Amino acid sequence: MMDEVDEAEEAKKEERLTGGSSGKSWLDSDRDYTYDELLTRVFDIIREKNPDMVTGEKKKFVMRPPQVLKVGTRKSSFANFADICRLLHRQPKHVLAFLLAELGTSGSVDGNNQLIIKGKYNQKQIENVLRRYIKEYVTCHTCRSPDTLLQKDTRLFFLQCETCGSRCSVASIKSGFQAVTGKRAAIRAKTT
Repeated sequence: MMDEVDEAEEAKKEERLTGGSSGKSWLDSDRDYTYDELLTRVFDIIREKNPDMVTGEKKKFVMRPPQVLKVGTRKSSFANFADICRLLHRQPKHVLAFLLAELGTSGSVDGNNQLIIKGKYNQKQIENVLRRYIKEYVTCHTCRSPDTLLQKDTRLFFLQCETCGSRCSVASIKSGFQAVTGKRAAIRAKTT
């Protein structure tokens, strides 16, 4: 007898939580919603808008490691620079400006689309700078998707996500290292 009463109460409670047979009792009523109803509603909307979340598969951004080689005694070569820019879907000019600003050096792209950087750098250092670039200028700040576009609107760059549709501004790249060579030598020569 007690089991039947408990089962009836559980059935009523379940019907109340799920919203009856349709599951959406809040659409036609004027009453206050329970926390469980609101929570169910939010998760239903999330599942509806993001079907890939239901399967549990999340896109993971995998990038090839940078190939960094020594060129002489004072320079390094980033051999697959153009390939990585293509994988990131970013202009090489923008990636170059970020790399040079973060490393605090100067460099240029040669005829073979390799980035020649002044200074001794290893693969790990370049990889860490690329990770920071990807975090700031490639992955969506809302849903962490790599499917984004970098658009320049007046003076600001905006990151437009293709997955969730969000749009946010990103920090501008500070100007990189500027070596002053001629002036210092001339000033030193005059003072001595």
